Amino acid sequence: MYQDMPLEQLHEYRGAVPEPEDFDQFWTDTLAQARAAGGAVEVVRAQTPLRGIDVYDVTFPGFGGEPVKAWLRVPHALDAPAPAVVEFVGYGGGRGFAAENLLFAAAGYAHLQMDTRGQGSAWSVGDTGDPWPSGPQAPGVLTKGVLDPHTYYYRRLITDAVRAVDAAAGLACVDATRVATTGHSQGGGLALAAGALSPLVKAVAARVPFLCDFQRAIEVTDAHPYVELTTYLGCHRDQVDAVFRTLSYVDGVNFARRAHAPLHLAVGLMDEVVPPSTVFAAYNNYAAEKDLAVWRHNGHEGGGHLDELAALELFGRVFA
Repeated sequence: MYQDMPLEQLHEYRGAVPEPEDFDQFWTDTLAQARAAGGAVEVVRAQTPLRGIDVYDVTFPGFGGEPVKAWLRVPHALDAPAPAVVEFVGYGGGRGFAAENLLFAAAGYAHLQMDTRGQGSAWSVGDTGDPWPSGPQAPGVLTKGVLDPHTYYYRRLITDAVRAVDAAAGLACVDATRVATTGHSQGGGLALAAGALSPLVKAVAARVPFLCDFQRAIEVTDAHPYVELTTYLGCHRDQVDAVFRTLSYVDGVNFARRAHAPLHLAVGLMDEVVPPSTVFAAYNNYAAEKDLAVWRHNGHEGGGHLDELAALELFGRVFA
């Protein structure tokens, strides 16, 4: 059932996400440090039973130059650099198996699917650890290092996402002038962030993006993973201001305000995991060309395969 605002109010809702004065400098410095840390991109052919798609096991330098895994899937016998789709994974998931997730490569794209540091054990497998300590936290990663934006888990993961775009653009099989980001839930939030932070990104398709308008989210839902914040703050009652200050540095609404690439966004009005108002807050603040798919009778799955087809339509139009 509907648990959020009426649709007409959602179309007007922009949220009240605070914007740190040093937001831009924070991310400029963070990304500069990550790139200065160096590290090579390694690409090794993976053995699969596939005949129409070639798969490669990729390792690239992410936050702090730390190794992050990814799968690269490309059409077999690709004879010219192709546009690239960099995909990010939902909460708790990893990059999965080599022969999974073949749509974008089957459509002719070089598809780089980033692993998710410290996750990948809830519903799909992962191969990348997160070596950073965090102090006390609620179970999960949403409060890992949350008292300081410099130690926060999502600073590292968003940096990984931008460095995945860098890695994709540097591959010989990729046309670096045609790179897109995409993802579902947490992956959608990362697609928005990387799309705002990297000038290489020319299109973004985000499905029911997580990591937007945190304060509103925990007022509307007690579903995982936002409930991790409620659990933490219910225990650490004196840390509310510090927590929301940190969250403002990774909030998708603040990234939306800095958008430069065309966007396709999807929202499910019956979504209990990512409340619709939080998605609308990002969409209504989005500073570039945009369109929105509203799925009135769907939850966190959004439009499913129809959202994937909409992403292909956007990428095809932008990269034509």
